[in-house]
Amino acid sequence: MASPDTRTQILDAAERLFAEHGFRGTSVRAITDLAGANLAAVGYHFGSKAELLAAVIRRVIGPIIAAQNAGLDRLLARTPDPPVTELVEAFAGPMFDEMPASDDGRARTSRLIVTIFGDPAEEMRNWTGSAEDTVRDRYLAAFGRALPDLSPQELWFRIRGILAVVAVDRAEVYNQPSSATQSPVAGEAARRWAITFLAAAMSAPPTAA
Repeated sequence: MASPDTRTQILDAAERLFAEHGFRGTSVRAITDLAGANLAAVGYHFGSKAELLAAVIRRVIGPIIAAQNAGLDRLLARTPDPPVTELVEAFAGPMFDEMPASDDGRARTSRLIVTIFGDPAEEMRNWTGSAEDTVRDRYLAAFGRALPDLSPQELWFRIRGILAVVAVDRAEVYNQPSSATQSPVAGEAARRWAITFLAAAMSAPPTAA
């Protein structure tokens, strides 16, 4: 098997360090040292530390977004107004499927997502692009049709809650000692529990003013 190229080595190192230390807690030198690359390589391949962060996040989020879009396409091909439970599964399911507890590399994705939620660095807010905007807008529209009584603000709050619940669950599994790692059956159970819980939360009556 060919060894990873310099760009991939930098992405791998940056993913690990950003997930563990956040944006400001990770230096370019630490990334290149871990990657076995020279300091100028980040500028050559990515332009800046912020652009490297965006590339890292898009690499790990990309398969999730593709699966979310495909799931929504399947639902909409059947009916223009899918029910809430099916929308939740199409949106949340890929986050379980693409972050299995048994896979160290992909499970690390969950830690990165948790870091995105909690890191105060502005760069963590500004990494998104057109693909992320598109899937967000598609699900906002679909959930909005299924839950017409919710204000746009409360609807978006609840959708962000889906992201938070799944990411925290996956991060907790990842942080367990290897001897305590969940079996695939338990992981599938967590997926079902999350969808049941999140569908109920999404379907709750609007919060009174």
